[in-house]
Amino acid sequence: MVANAGDSGCRTIGLLRRVRAVTLPAASPDRRTVVSDDLWWRSAVIYQVYVRSFSDANGDGTGDLAGVRGRLGYLKQLGVDALWFNPWYPSPLADGGYDVSDYRSIHPSFGTLGEAEALIQDALALGIRTIIDVVPNHVSDQHPWFQAALAAGPGSPERERFWFRPGRGIDGNEPPTRWPSNFAGDTWTRTVNPDGTPGEWYLHLFTPEQPDLNWTHPDVHREHEEILKFWFDRGVAGVRIDSAALLVKDETLPEVPQNPAPGEHPNTDRDELHDIYRSWRAIADSYEGTRVLVGEIWLPDVDRFARYLRPDELHTAFNFDFLARAWNAAELRESIDITLTAHAPVGAPSTWVLSNHDVTRPVTRYGREDTTFAFATKRADTPTDLTVGFRRSRAAALITAALPGSLYIYQGDELGLPEVEDIPVTLRQDPMHFRSLGVDPGRDGCRVPLPWSGDDAPFGFSPDSAQVPPWLPQPAEWRGLTAEAQQADPSSMLRLYQSALRIRSDDPDLGDGRFAWLPGAADVLIFSRGERFLLIANLAAEPIALPDHEYVLLTSEPLVDRLLPSDSTAWLQVSAGANENSDRAHHPA
Repeated sequence: MVANAGDSGCRTIGLLRRVRAVTLPAASPDRRTVVSDDLWWRSAVIYQVYVRSFSDANGDGTGDLAGVRGRLGYLKQLGVDALWFNPWYPSPLADGGYDVSDYRSIHPSFGTLGEAEALIQDALALGIRTIIDVVPNHVSDQHPWFQAALAAGPGSPERERFWFRPGRGIDGNEPPTRWPSNFAGDTWTRTVNPDGTPGEWYLHLFTPEQPDLNWTHPDVHREHEEILKFWFDRGVAGVRIDSAALLVKDETLPEVPQNPAPGEHPNTDRDELHDIYRSWRAIADSYEGTRVLVGEIWLPDVDRFARYLRPDELHTAFNFDFLARAWNAAELRESIDITLTAHAPVGAPSTWVLSNHDVTRPVTRYGREDTTFAFATKRADTPTDLTVGFRRSRAAALITAALPGSLYIYQGDELGLPEVEDIPVTLRQDPMHFRSLGVDPGRDGCRVPLPWSGDDAPFGFSPDSAQVPPWLPQPAEWRGLTAEAQQADPSSMLRLYQSALRIRSDDPDLGDGRFAWLPGAADVLIFSRGERFLLIANLAAEPIALPDHEYVLLTSEPLVDRLLPSDSTAWLQVSAGANENSDRAHHPA
């Protein structure tokens, strides 16, 4: 519940980022809307749109771009600065669109290129930018390049764009390496020659439908640079780079060492990657306004991680450490410290995210005994207390929204949706589930279509006249979690997010900027932002007293006898000078 003595607790403190829509010439011949503010990305609230599950305008059971355009008012009211779209390109959907067959078009189930361009401009008119996904590590096995490679045969120039190799052992029956897969199973698939005999093997760190590209080939470099220009010319404000640390492989194809030293892993975090991103940054910087490069980088070595964020490479990278941590004050504090420390030397802002299309939703994850995100905690038969998970996810939302840097929100988290764990096997589509022989429940449970309104499925996701059900079934219990129902409830998760993002936008102490820890009990997080903002999060078992403050801005749960309950967070306005006694401060470079 929002405990702020009515709307007066969310009073405007001063506009931090005034965005202004102006018309400027773009790189393409026509003139396009550009939202001013070159540093927008350092503090942006970015909303992740999984198009297939966001909103279905034509009633075919699949979300589409027209559905997103129809909900732009909702996103504006929520308070987001940008939309990040998962791949919206033509694809066989062997891996939810991350198997791309054409980067210069739109999947016909989602709409047309013209609709994408209109969506980009409609969003910009509301002050909302667009970030798209690029998947440079691999393409679909239906991509023209790969089809040409299969047809051309061994030793052909077409095959040099991929990793085709003869097998090892007798008759080449063994794969070239034993590299582990990100999706379980093998990382090499053997082809069949035109005469029916076994042929070469090709590399795929993910599914066989996603052959890896060979980034030593100039065609691969040139193609992706042209893809960036294609979308930047259409007004896109940035790209999120999928599997950004995996592109380059050691050409000698050695096995993965037991404990690889920095830069020694044969297919991850290779030093040659940095030249690729320098060339991409030069392209981004050649456009009007800031076009950002956001890397999906999973690396345990913070020094190696930070190298990708040097001023001439990526602007930001996803920080997954926080979402992988247990619901424990010491763990979360350590994660915050590690993240801020890693970013400080290169002057890049941190990013904060509680979930995405690949991980268990926070309401479910935080309701389990083991609240970390790991394989074992994904299993659908894990005992879960959704009441506890819901309360903790509200508290976590306020923690991440108050941290310095940019904030990512995965669609549906603002509604407090839980993971859907009872999807029939016949309807599951995620390859992680099938390649693990059913042991891993996969990621379909966090991709169920959103509930918008009404008491029965499809809950406004599709028009009332739709004859086709949503592509994944929605639980009947979601009738109380629709956006419509929550908008009418001042204590709802949606209203909490709206209030938090409004305060974040208005308060000059939030977003990118100063941060300092304040002394507190072991199970409590207390930090300040700037002169007058203070956050306190109670992860202890018992309620605690609030520190001295002028008034309460927002709380994730109602105060009880003026005490902050367990698993709750409060945002406080304090008097000028009250934040000076900190035990550690972080300042942006």
